[in-house]
Amino acid sequence: MTNSSWFQVSEFILMGFPGIHEWQHWLSLPLALFYLLALGANLLVLIIIHHESTLQQPMYQFLGVLAIVDIGLATTIMPKILAILWLDAKAISLPQCFAQIYAIHSFMCMESGIFLCMAVDRYVAICYPLQYPSIVTEAFIIKAALSMVLRNGLLTIPVPVLAAQRHYCSRNEIDHCLCSNLGVTSLACDDITINRFYQLAFIWVVVGSDMALVFASYALIFHSVLKLNSSEATSKALSTCSSHLILILFFYTAIIVVSVTHLVGRSVPLIPVLLNVLHIVIPPALNPMVYALRTQELRVSLQRVLGLGEYVSRK
Repeated sequence: MTNSSWFQVSEFILMGFPGIHEWQHWLSLPLALFYLLALGANLLVLIIIHHESTLQQPMYQFLGVLAIVDIGLATTIMPKILAILWLDAKAISLPQCFAQIYAIHSFMCMESGIFLCMAVDRYVAICYPLQYPSIVTEAFIIKAALSMVLRNGLLTIPVPVLAAQRHYCSRNEIDHCLCSNLGVTSLACDDITINRFYQLAFIWVVVGSDMALVFASYALIFHSVLKLNSSEATSKALSTCSSHLILILFFYTAIIVVSVTHLVGRSVPLIPVLLNVLHIVIPPALNPMVYALRTQELRVSLQRVLGLGEYVSRK
């Protein structure tokens, strides 16, 4: 190769949604609505948890951490996507692109880690109710949250670092609306085997282990609940974790679907790109709504904060 073929590009161009560039701006309205819903609903959850003394419990404190993570995850990609669709601001510098790769991976794995913490919380609450106050303390919550931050923050660092070490010498157009690790490194002129290997190992070690532990926790929960003699006690125990289980199933099922479509969707590249974006923006909008609809304490507190407490009491 000549030296000119190893010229390093100075920026990437995010083309948006492949195959529909002419009318992709119509997607901006639903995406903007999802983003505003994610911001508003999660901020409202944080306000309610902070102001309501009845919600100063581990389950709701973990939900508050999840709300912060959801806001960060949605904000990582949505402003840039909307700038592409509305202002045609497709250019992104290499450092900004690598920073977005780091943020997406960190927040996604943080969400998986918080789901694991919430599953452990429900496991202890249902299987060891007498020991629950002494096990799941405020110190436990702080340590669990910090451990998730440190684990994901440190293990994610090699992903953008390895991507930044590649040589981008000819192509700089990414047929995507965000900087995905494999989408960026596929433009490199040199070997990206180590990037693919670390990406695969990272997902299996972090998200895969979280998923295995979450489902193991719920298997133990169901085994313990089925041994209860009272049907009322069984129903009450299952209702305390039903909303969490719904979100977990949606989150991990979406990850599996996105992974499969990336492998088989080469002929229709729009599908994996669209699913990738929706998987990042829909859960932040969905999580607080599911909890608000299925958790009585949160629902009552929400109505009280919105000034509907007198109406609720009459009902």
